[in-house]
Amino acid sequence: MVATLAATMWILPVAAIAQQTQIKEPKNKYKVQDDVKLGNQAAAEVEKQFPLINDRDAALYIERVGQRLADAIPPQFRHSEFDYRFKWINARDLNAFALPGGPMYINRGMIEAAKNEGEMAGVMAHEISHVALRHATAQATKQGSAKNTLGTIGLILGGAILGGQTGAQLGMLGAQAWMTKYSREYESQADILGARIMADAGYDPRDLANVFRTIQQQSKGGGPEWLSSHPDPGNRYEKINREAQYLRISQNPPIKITRDFSRTQERFRAMPKAKSMAEIQQEYKSGQGSTNPMGSGRYSDNVQYPSSRTRSYTSISWLVIDVPSNWLDLPGQNTVTFAPEGAYGDQGITRGVMIGTYNGQNKNVSQDTRDYVNEVLQGNTYLRQRGETSRSTVDGRQGNLTSLAGRSPITNRIEIVNIYTTQLRNGELFYAITVVPDDESYNYSSAFRNVLSSIQLND
Repeated sequence: MVATLAATMWILPVAAIAQQTQIKEPKNKYKVQDDVKLGNQAAAEVEKQFPLINDRDAALYIERVGQRLADAIPPQFRHSEFDYRFKWINARDLNAFALPGGPMYINRGMIEAAKNEGEMAGVMAHEISHVALRHATAQATKQGSAKNTLGTIGLILGGAILGGQTGAQLGMLGAQAWMTKYSREYESQADILGARIMADAGYDPRDLANVFRTIQQQSKGGGPEWLSSHPDPGNRYEKINREAQYLRISQNPPIKITRDFSRTQERFRAMPKAKSMAEIQQEYKSGQGSTNPMGSGRYSDNVQYPSSRTRSYTSISWLVIDVPSNWLDLPGQNTVTFAPEGAYGDQGITRGVMIGTYNGQNKNVSQDTRDYVNEVLQGNTYLRQRGETSRSTVDGRQGNLTSLAGRSPITNRIEIVNIYTTQLRNGELFYAITVVPDDESYNYSSAFRNVLSSIQLND
């Protein structure tokens, strides 16, 4: 009897493996290095055009979850050239998307809606599967169109589990380049491999299936079918659950609610309401969306102090301002940033001054200042306001001064951010923001004072 039982225990896993749906990496005429190049190019565009959340704890958390999943990719689908990395986007849609070669972006709305970490991890595992199976370049290979150049493939942001045309298309990255949206076959492959990755990483693959129930609830009973390119969530729910019964979860019990998940979810839910991806897209198309001119910079611990010599900046017709001669001009949409080498990069500046305008709804300096400061806090959740907003002047005009502070995720030092605001004649809010590590404040105080006192508004 004991021998029979032992034989049964050995045979069951083998039988279960035999029942699993087999996956083969699709035919692909492109090199692995092409995926990497295209993904990096598209990631640079994403980070110019999307509002990323600058929160050190949240960033470390999503990186831990992502790497746990990436480490669980089956060996036959691993590519050492790929760099799986994970960032938060400040958008309220329940969505995530991945790019060829590994860059992945998770909407804040994803964790806010998820019932547990497993549901969020399920979305991420699905996206990681698209990358591991090289679906973007495989789809182009399959279509075989002369128009499917690498440049077009580089704009693919497909595989979003939710988001409709916005999630799949993201037209801000280039006209109708999303035409290479993933096929039903590739979506099903990503579901199956995603379930396996979840199980091997210690999550319950049924939580990937449950995400589609969450989608149905948010869609008031009907999961969206966008352009017939994604299988119906109800069918996916059943198929993933069938697959899950043949998978052995590596951790008992499976990972569900974690302290980091709860803390990050609570923090994001407490933030001001985020814009939808459609709203972000519309703002970009209308020229209101911000770009990131600092993306090419590299952060350094060795940053020169401000020069005592200054130069005048006059590239904006209604503004004259004097800045230290060793600071660079980094113009953006409705903004210009002045910072020294080593103090700017894809996450903003660590030292310097930002100048810009904000089109508030109230046309009142106090109310619009409050709204603008809230947006700054929303996008930089490590910051907290210090005291009340006080009166100030900019070029002789009445304005406000709001001081913020927090531990910078870039320097890991306490950062001081002062926001000076006043109203322009057209009703827009003008702002000047100074940024510096607290322990270097003394070395920058004179430069900041000179920059602020030099401002001339010729509106």
